[in-house]
Amino acid sequence: MSEALHPRLHAVRPDLADSRLEGQVAAARFVAPTPRRVIGASAALKRDPRPDAAVDTELLRGEAVAVFEETPEGWSWVQNAVDGYVGYVSSDALGGVDPAPTHRVAALRTFVYPGPDMKLPATAWLSLGSAITLGGEVETRGTSFRLLAGGEGAVVARHLVSVDAPAEPDFVAVAERFRETPYLWGGRTSLGLDCSGLVQLALMTAGKACPRDTDMQETGIGRLVEGGVEASLERGDLIFWPGHVGILRDPDTMLHASGHHMQVVAEPLGEAIARIGAPRSVRRL
Repeated sequence: MSEALHPRLHAVRPDLADSRLEGQVAAARFVAPTPRRVIGASAALKRDPRPDAAVDTELLRGEAVAVFEETPEGWSWVQNAVDGYVGYVSSDALGGVDPAPTHRVAALRTFVYPGPDMKLPATAWLSLGSAITLGGEVETRGTSFRLLAGGEGAVVARHLVSVDAPAEPDFVAVAERFRETPYLWGGRTSLGLDCSGLVQLALMTAGKACPRDTDMQETGIGRLVEGGVEASLERGDLIFWPGHVGILRDPDTMLHASGHHMQVVAEPLGEAIARIGAPRSVRRL
């Protein structure tokens, strides 16, 4: 299979494939996708339909997916509309596409309460970038809450913005908000994330589309900086190693979700290079 039709980004198996790929790939049968939406706080997207299977990435609340198969064991084979990633997710994490989200979470994370009162025990949490549908607004003891459509609960209003609100102006500043967040392979939320997840979330919050994995990011976003780290580096440059990526906070400091430190850190670029080795490339948006 060509890289252009890599199974990470195309729903294709020997027995089943996306109907939109008919004529491009061989499969026993082709199916038209069914649209669904993530209703859990997040959902692990796995490469195999098993509880112990490796997690490739996570889906966020409100993200739309195309469903190609639902198994009797409770797994759905899906493609995320946000970044095109394909994998298996628990069918329980998915619901209908309507009503469409009206707001997104702008805080690093927020809680869902059973009612508009911060003294009530929280029933769930939502990460930055999650999309939700809201109803009315209620003020309790000076704090404004927005009610979730369908009676699910309430969220602090100041933690939310309209889906049509302007994007964050500085994706590096967004990445800095994740400092000390634990490293989590495949993670894509403010409870835990990996290096490419940090880059993707920061760029998406700033209104910039971004692939999920480091190899896709290295070839799919920005432009190559000739001379690499020996060139004149700038804030926001992305530094790539095989399987790793960091964001320059300034020419001498890199933000990254580090498997060495097991958290998001701001680290002198020279120290990172001494430990990891020479970067393969630098890209600039």
